[in-house]
Amino acid sequence: ERQFLGGELEVELIPQGSLAERVRSAGAGIPAFYTKTGAGTQLQFGGIPIKYNKDGTVAIMSDPRPIQKFNKETYLMERGISGDYALIKAHKADTRGNLVFRKTARNFNAPFATAGDVTIAEVEEIVEPGQLDPDEIHLPGIYVNKVILAQNLEKRIEKRTLTQDKGEEGEKTQAQLTREFIAKRAAKEFKDGMYCNLGIGIPTLASNFIEEGVKIELQSENGLLGFGPFPRPGEEDADLINAGKETITTIPGSSAFGSDLSFGMIRGGHVDLTILGAMQVSQNGDLANWMIPGKMVKGPGGAMDLAASGSRVVVTMEHTAKKGTKKILEECTLPLTGAKCVDRIITDKCVFDIIDGNLTLIELAPGVNVDEVTAATGAKFTLAANIKGML
Repeated sequence: ERQFLGGELEVELIPQGSLAERVRSAGAGIPAFYTKTGAGTQLQFGGIPIKYNKDGTVAIMSDPRPIQKFNKETYLMERGISGDYALIKAHKADTRGNLVFRKTARNFNAPFATAGDVTIAEVEEIVEPGQLDPDEIHLPGIYVNKVILAQNLEKRIEKRTLTQDKGEEGEKTQAQLTREFIAKRAAKEFKDGMYCNLGIGIPTLASNFIEEGVKIELQSENGLLGFGPFPRPGEEDADLINAGKETITTIPGSSAFGSDLSFGMIRGGHVDLTILGAMQVSQNGDLANWMIPGKMVKGPGGAMDLAASGSRVVVTMEHTAKKGTKKILEECTLPLTGAKCVDRIITDKCVFDIIDGNLTLIELAPGVNVDEVTAATGAKFTLAANIKGML
């Protein structure tokens, strides 16, 4: 991020799902495709910084995407991406280049391998042909030019996230209690049998408060369907993480796959509920959560794909920023992640539904009144006929 904002790097920022499909398409000989991801955002209209000058001004910016209407909806054209070299990692290989990946470590490796003019795979183990069952091979050797055995292999875990026994966590701060309150209310959005995708932070925390008798399947963009609690100390697995890079566990019935298939599930409308964080939400359901121009670039990640997927989208966030800046506005001032995509907003003060481009206050937090919500909200809203308590 520092190098990018300082003008040292040229980077095209695109949604993760579009990246996976652009690479997969190139590897399959498909020059371009259409997707709803990014429709109505700066991705469609152009102007996203690709390279900054050292003085902070923009040197290169993205061009507008070609668009097409299908079933009265706007789709953007995305071009395939190929590379001179594809450098990937796998768990096992045979000497013919057939590869096996392990758990969530498959992610982007398989589609990237198909789109490289020369693909080099670093692996943990090399075996002779016939020692891998044909049914367990994830990537055929036709895509692989060279296999290298990893030396002095060290698998790093970026976010070692563990399940703690009660009493081990210590006293919680007010900030932690606030996030937990929002997460508890968000957990009420889960309905039995749902497939759900949870963003980083408060959304993921909501999975700790699933109501008794409700069973859901959690989907992670990096390639896992069905995962359980964080591991116990000593049970962490570097090849088993969620999209936020946190260590997780599997459950009976879990399945692992690549990022291309994962985002196909999302774009195809197979996920029922998406819960995301936000920097800003507008009264008509626009969502902004990936960039503050010139200051912070989180990247669009998978949020743009999720926002455009047609699933129910619920935003969880503190009602205002640290300095009291309003985050629920008439119009977002930050670049959009998705246009008119948010169905409900859950904050530490209240719950809003977004219906036909208008905010409706449906629930209040304990001790919070309508006047307090009005003062902290940068958009007009109506009151539900029967305003309930959040918990």
